[in-house]
Amino acid sequence: MGDATVTTLEGRETAVPDPVADETGRGPLRRLRTPRRPRLWFEILLIAVSYWTYSLIRNAVPEQKAEALRNADWLWELEHHLGIAFEESINHAVNGVTWLIVGMNYYYATLHFIITLAVLVWLYRSHPGRYAATRLVLFATTGVALVGYYLYPLAPPRLMTNTGFIDTVLVHDTWGSMASGDLKNMSNQYAAMPSMHIGWSVWSGLTIFALARTPWVRILGLLYPTATLLVIVATANHFWLDAVGGLICLAFGYTVARLWYGTLPYALPRTVPKPRKAPHRERTVGATRTPTEPAQAPQGSSPHPP
Repeated sequence: MGDATVTTLEGRETAVPDPVADETGRGPLRRLRTPRRPRLWFEILLIAVSYWTYSLIRNAVPEQKAEALRNADWLWELEHHLGIAFEESINHAVNGVTWLIVGMNYYYATLHFIITLAVLVWLYRSHPGRYAATRLVLFATTGVALVGYYLYPLAPPRLMTNTGFIDTVLVHDTWGSMASGDLKNMSNQYAAMPSMHIGWSVWSGLTIFALARTPWVRILGLLYPTATLLVIVATANHFWLDAVGGLICLAFGYTVARLWYGTLPYALPRTVPKPRKAPHRERTVGATRTPTEPAQAPQGSSPHPP
């Protein structure tokens, strides 16, 4: 229904598919929710602008030092009530092994970005049909985390007063961390809740575990967020409950993607076909003729009047 008809030279009518009803007939919202091939230039630009915006907003949140320290004291007391307040013991134990804590400092400063970008590149190359949905999870997780930074300023354990936490970056003069030393003025020091080190690492780990085919790679995917949790605690950059906040943000990200695409990202097709071009309408033969071209007389009739 709705197809155009044309008259061929033999006088038969044939249907021509309506290009509007083919691909473009879908509504704009449905087209946006349909997985499609990512475009490299767009993805690079989007990730760069998004991270710049994230850093700008995160660092623009007022550093409410007094409130952040009060919240840290309250959270530390809550963990004591819950029986999970052993971050300080881990911090001291790991700090006693110089090579281990220095490695953790570099881990905290670098892998957070390297692994996340590596997983995005892998998705782009090997799972283009799942790329946009999985990226949406990451973006939604990060976006809601910004709300947490604004509403709940929180000092990391290393900045608390009247406690024995060790700032391992300062003690070991480690390069590269935005958390301490000369670089601390470039980053909001009181945005510890939620932990995006956990949010991003669990996103990376789940993606690797769900989509990788090699068993040992899938195991590494699960070990990565586990190691990250140990690192953020040992370096006194986060409480356990900061990690819980990161998981809540990640759950929000998966919910957004599930509602938008109608399924979890990993259940989408691995690849998507290239977009089809709309077919061109055939010209109606006999519909137009030049002024000098005489009309064809019906068969069996005389071309001249009697």
